Amino acid sequence: MSSFLALAAAGDLFAQSGKIRIIAFGAHPDDCDIRASGTAALWVKHGYAVKFVSITNGDAGHQSMRGAELARRRLAEAKESARRLGIEYEVLPNHDGELLPTLEVREQVIREIRNWKADVVLGPRPNDYHPDHRYTGVLVQDAAYMVVVPNIVPSVPALRKNPTFLYYEDRFQRPNPFRPDVAVSIDEVIDQKVDSMDAHVSQFYEWLPWVDGRLSEVPKDPAERKVWLKRTWLRPPDDAIRAALVQWYGPEKGNSTKYYEAFEICEYGAQPDKARLRVLFPMLAK
Repeated sequence: MSSFLALAAAGDLFAQSGKIRIIAFGAHPDDCDIRASGTAALWVKHGYAVKFVSITNGDAGHQSMRGAELARRRLAEAKESARRLGIEYEVLPNHDGELLPTLEVREQVIREIRNWKADVVLGPRPNDYHPDHRYTGVLVQDAAYMVVVPNIVPSVPALRKNPTFLYYEDRFQRPNPFRPDVAVSIDEVIDQKVDSMDAHVSQFYEWLPWVDGRLSEVPKDPAERKVWLKRTWLRPPDDAIRAALVQWYGPEKGNSTKYYEAFEICEYGAQPDKARLRVLFPMLAK
């Protein structure tokens, strides 16, 4: 049997085992934690395999550190977040603030998706305020479909089925507002989400408060920091998200959910029906 057929057969056997594989992309080593760590924790509880990938190494995101020293620190923070969530986390060696949607980086993304044998791929929409975020969205979109083309990046066997690609929630309105096709209640794992974000000390307690002019507000005590982090970063559902929660969970749980993560289906990947979405998101099952 050829190596390609052997890998394809292994993938088919893996698919038959029912263990769904999810890969999430962010521009920086804390981005996936902000948008999907609660859902990741729930996926892990259901026995699914989750990997976060940062397309840049984050070597520019700090007010007093930079370069290789900062990249090493942010890699260590990502690995600590992965340990707390029970997932894998990879940081690619592209410079922070310099990301472009080149063929080279697109091929990196294709390799990551194929090597993970992903059923679900998450990424930002390509209309974010930050150019690294925007281009991460473009790169993930550009990998959709190409991951099933054998002559593209032939060193890694192509997937036999295109994954379902989904966008993270955002609040940007142009050219189109975010549509919450899937809304996940994360109340039961909210402390785990906060823990994953808390691992990125350089960002949530140093860099981002400094950029926002709020560094003096950050508590010194580690426990108080987590309370502050939860209060500062996590918003209640708006009307559209609330309606999606009710749709998926029913009125009782949908209306009582305090914390959530939401996703929009990208039209470029596999288009799941509601039954398939309940397989990909087992926490939604009634």
